[in-house]
Amino acid sequence: MAERILTVEVHGMTCEGCTKKVTNALKSVRGVSRTEVSLERERATIWLDDGANEEKIRSAIRKAGYVVGDIHPRT
Repeated sequence: MAERILTVEVHGMTCEGCTKKVTNALKSVRGVSRTEVSLERERATIWLDDGANEEKIRSAIRKAGYVVGDIHPRT
């Protein structure tokens, strides 16, 4: 399976605890191999295999209590 990288806008984070919460939520999504969450940039970079999909990523972030903005493929 080929690895993809996505950048996801995440709104509502206010502290490092928020970044940890988003990181843990994303790591719970099957197919996510790595994440980097930036409080300052209000975004998460996610490495995933072909088995993961964007809707599951959106859902995990929403369930953690944050607002999902645009999702962009990273080249």
